[in-house]
Amino acid sequence: MDKMTQLLKLLENTDTIEINDFRMDFDELEIQIMPAVQRMVQQVAQKQAEVAREVLPTMDPFAPPVHNWPGEVAEVQLGAGSRKSVFLGGQKALYRFEEPQPNPPVVTFDVFDIPMPGLPKPIREHFGDVMEHPGEWAKKAVKDYGANMITIHLIGTGPKVMDKTPRQAAQDIEEVLQAVKVPLVIGASGDPVKDPIVLEAAAQAAEGERCLLASANLDLDYKRVAKAAVDYNHAVLSWAITDVNMQKTLNKYLMKEGLTQNDIVMDPTTCALGYGIEFSIDVITRTRLAALKGDTDLQMPMSSGTTNAWGSREAWMKKDEWGPTAYRGPIWEIITGLTMMLCGVDIFMMLHPSSVKMLKEIGNTFTRDYLSTDVPDITNWITELE
Repeated sequence: MDKMTQLLKLLENTDTIEINDFRMDFDELEIQIMPAVQRMVQQVAQKQAEVAREVLPTMDPFAPPVHNWPGEVAEVQLGAGSRKSVFLGGQKALYRFEEPQPNPPVVTFDVFDIPMPGLPKPIREHFGDVMEHPGEWAKKAVKDYGANMITIHLIGTGPKVMDKTPRQAAQDIEEVLQAVKVPLVIGASGDPVKDPIVLEAAAQAAEGERCLLASANLDLDYKRVAKAAVDYNHAVLSWAITDVNMQKTLNKYLMKEGLTQNDIVMDPTTCALGYGIEFSIDVITRTRLAALKGDTDLQMPMSSGTTNAWGSREAWMKKDEWGPTAYRGPIWEIITGLTMMLCGVDIFMMLHPSSVKMLKEIGNTFTRDYLSTDVPDITNWITELE
């Protein structure tokens, strides 16, 4: 409308229009185009007046958004045998606040098979007395800090770490299984050659306990990991690096090896707050949207390696102007996890006791009716991190 008005004013003050070698008298131009321009201006003005007269329907400001999707997220059980089961997934909505969820988000405590070098001080001060024994470490996480799952990372099996044998890894799994009765996520060292062998031995040691083997990806022998899961009744973490197409391909391959939607948890990769978290937001949201729209290759729950937040310098670096790390580290982990939770992630691997406690409390509210149930007062959550 503004441009049209400018044109009219231009024409009002101009006798002729000249463009390069073309010249036209205004009278001739007016005869040809002015009626059409005037009609267009009148139509636009009439439409604006109609819109202004419209009365919008009254909306309930507290009503949650509702959309009926054709697809839904599969439910995956973790924990069986001597374990108390937890369930992931089952959502029929894009965001957790759209409707009460069938299963709350689950937080799993990270434990290592060796005293993990490089752990930040805010973590070491809680577990320094048990880091020599993964079973005791797991027991403290459950008994003292309320962990409802444990992730045991078999870092010591790495060829460049301690090169522990698959049998030694199996013994560590047995130790943790004896120490706690919560479900386990079993991770290896990240070595693409050795990891499938280690996970196979660990799966056998935990037969029937329905653990999550972490992980299968396109850079290692995923068929061996999938076979171990099928043979010993476990689920598999399907890990892709912020790429929906890669995730879809890997899930297809795993299901060709005998796994089903109910046996797979996806890990689209969690980038930490301030270090690419927007990429994770994008890929996780797109993955969940595809699932709800009916893509059966992506209808699985999702996992977040929220501990990646501790790789951010703001979480651990000592700088007076940044404030104490006793606050910054947990806050960095909480906000990273909360962001992923709001995007639809179902299970979170975390390190700090206060971070675990806070994210569990937030997650539990998503299983209740929207804005209809009292929730815990967490207004002082920062000072509780000490």
